Amino acid sequence: MAQRIRPKKKDKVTIYDVAREAGVAISTVSRVLNNSSDVSEETRQRVLRAIEKLQFRPDRTARTLAQKKTRVLAVAVTSFTTPFHNEILKGVRTAMENVDADLLLSDLGSKYPQQKLLNFLRRGAVDGLLVIGLPADEKLTLELRALHAPVVMVGYHHTDFDCFYWDDRVGARKAVEHLIACGHRRIGMIRSHTEGSLQLDRIAGYREALEAAGIPFDPELVRAGKTEKHAGFSEEAGYEAMQDLLKIEPRVTAVFASSDVQAIGAWKALREAGLRVPEDVALVGYDDIKISEYIGLSSVSQNMHAVGREATRLLVERVEGKRQDPPLEVLVVPQLKIRYSSDCGRA
Repeated sequence: MAQRIRPKKKDKVTIYDVAREAGVAISTVSRVLNNSSDVSEETRQRVLRAIEKLQFRPDRTARTLAQKKTRVLAVAVTSFTTPFHNEILKGVRTAMENVDADLLLSDLGSKYPQQKLLNFLRRGAVDGLLVIGLPADEKLTLELRALHAPVVMVGYHHTDFDCFYWDDRVGARKAVEHLIACGHRRIGMIRSHTEGSLQLDRIAGYREALEAAGIPFDPELVRAGKTEKHAGFSEEAGYEAMQDLLKIEPRVTAVFASSDVQAIGAWKALREAGLRVPEDVALVGYDDIKISEYIGLSSVSQNMHAVGREATRLLVERVEGKRQDPPLEVLVVPQLKIRYSSDCGRA
């Protein structure tokens, strides 16, 4: 994992800044924050306007330490039912085994995840936050800054927070270069129906590998399934996309799938069509979920368990005050695991 360190940012907004902006005493701001009735409505509104203007959020970590309460860490994730996210969460659990803290799991889902995270943050009461699989737009970035608690992002690069992210372009290129090295030139790709950076980078890596080998990129060979659950990263979507690819002549002899679950669905479609893997069609997936090793599916490993573990360890160190250095950027370069489904010796 390659790391880059950025310089420290300016100091955060404090209760003193809010008091100065609102023209009141610090004790008045404290009473407003604690919902005390001993404040006039006019003063309360003035303080609240100052809080909103300055994007002030109480320092939950310091308050927790002062009150000697158990810390509360939160994991916000777009899904906890997919094998990919399961592996990351297993890593989170490993890192939390000996940590004295409560762990909240916020299921953001695939519909309006950013808004759901905003709602979660505004309810407060977290000392550290791990965000998995969700990019932060400007609005969410402002809210994360205002949290004034450590934030670690997994899956997307960000300039303001600790982050662990993958080079999806390189991962896809390695998979397709392997298939080309095995002699394949009609190589299809199964993608999701989404247009996020993750998917677009994998398509770019697929295209780069083809063109570097002198194979023209054919958009007809890039197919997505109709099933929308899990943003198209599902067995059903892979099965449907493979059925579409099999209708194209001349037939593809190899397929790169954007996820292992899609590849598993594609394998079922190939079997039903009377085709053998890898003799008739070679198959490579992405993620390297645990089952891939057992069924012999070649896959691009993202080492999700280790990433989840290390991201959580970093978050805990931030919350406990053991790490004061500037945010880390950790780039994870995926590795190809070649197994039965694309073994050149069997084709």
